[in-house]
Amino acid sequence: MQTTSPRAVREREITARVDLCRPDGRLNPDAVGWSRTPLHRANIRGWGRTMRWDYWCVTSPEMVFAFSASSLDYLAGESAFFLDRRTGRQVGARGLLVPAHGVSFSQRSGEGSVRIGAGAVRINVDETAAGTRLRLRSASLEADLLVHRVPGRESLSLVVPWSSRRFQYTVKDVGRPAEGTVRVEGRTRTFSAGSALATLDLGRGRWPSPIIWNWGAAASRPGGRDVALQIGGKWTDGTGSVENGLFLDGRLHKISEELVWRYDTTDWHAPWHVTGDRVDLSFTPEHVRESDVRRALYMRSREAQAFGHYKGTVVADDGETVEIDGLYGWAEEVYRRW
Repeated sequence: MQTTSPRAVREREITARVDLCRPDGRLNPDAVGWSRTPLHRANIRGWGRTMRWDYWCVTSPEMVFAFSASSLDYLAGESAFFLDRRTGRQVGARGLLVPAHGVSFSQRSGEGSVRIGAGAVRINVDETAAGTRLRLRSASLEADLLVHRVPGRESLSLVVPWSSRRFQYTVKDVGRPAEGTVRVEGRTRTFSAGSALATLDLGRGRWPSPIIWNWGAAASRPGGRDVALQIGGKWTDGTGSVENGLFLDGRLHKISEELVWRYDTTDWHAPWHVTGDRVDLSFTPEHVRESDVRRALYMRSREAQAFGHYKGTVVADDGETVEIDGLYGWAEEVYRRW
C-alpha cells in the first residue's frame, strides 16, 4: 500500500516501560504505540526474520559520517560512510559476516552496548556517564565520537505492527550534539561540539520481505532555536502507526498522519516533496549516495540516500506554523529483500 494523499491515524502514547513481545514471541498488543523516551524492551524470540540494527549519522557544516551495525540472525552486516561536503568526496567501508559471530545488540535503547567484533568493520557503541560513545575501525575509516545527552530532550519511539508475528520497534533520536574525530585514509577530521549533530535510527523487529521505505531527518539551531525533523513513509502505510514528528527545543510534536512522498526515481538529485495536513516540505539534494548490493538469488539491498536541505513549513501541536529554511539532513528510499 502506498499513500497518495495525507491520511490521519489514531495513535496511542505509551508512558510506562513495556515488553515488545509476549512470552510466545508474538507482538505484545500493549507495546503498540509511541513514546517520547525509549520505554520498550526488545525481548524478541524466534529465528530467521529477526532484524536488529543501530544506525548513526553525524553531520556538520563541513562533513558527514555515518555507520550501520545490523544483524539478521544468520548474518551480520556493517558499513561506514564519510562525506566531505565541500568537495563531494566520499569514502566507504562495508563487510558481511556469515554466520554472524562476535555480534551483540542491547534490548533497550540508551542502555547497554552494541558490538560488531569481527569482519571488515569493527563497531562499538557504549552508553557511558558522559553520553553515547561511538567507535569504529576499518581499513579506510576510524572513528571515536561522543554523542552528548541533553537532559529532558525527547526522542520518538514507535512500534509498527504488520501482524502479531511481523513488527518493528524503532527509535529516532534526532540532532543530539556530538564531538570527536574520524580518521579518513590516514587524515584526522574533527567534529566540534558546537556544530556537529548526531542522529540515531535504532531498529528491533521481525520483518516481512520484501519491503520499501522512505526516511528523512534534519536538525539545526537556526537563530538559537533547536529544530529537528523526523519523517517517514511507505513501510508504515496502513499499519496505524507513523514515524513523523517535529522537535522544537527538545520537545516532540507528534504528527499522526501518513505523509505523501514525491520524488523522481530516475533523478535522485531532483527536488523531493513531502506533504501532509501539517507538513509542507521541499528537499533539495546536495549529494546522493547510491548502492545496489545483491547476495546470491534471495538477497538484495538497494538504496538512494540524498543529503541536502529542507525548506517549508510544519505545524506544531499548539498550531504554530514553524518555518523550515535550509535545515540540513537527508532523505532516502530503501528497498530490502532477504
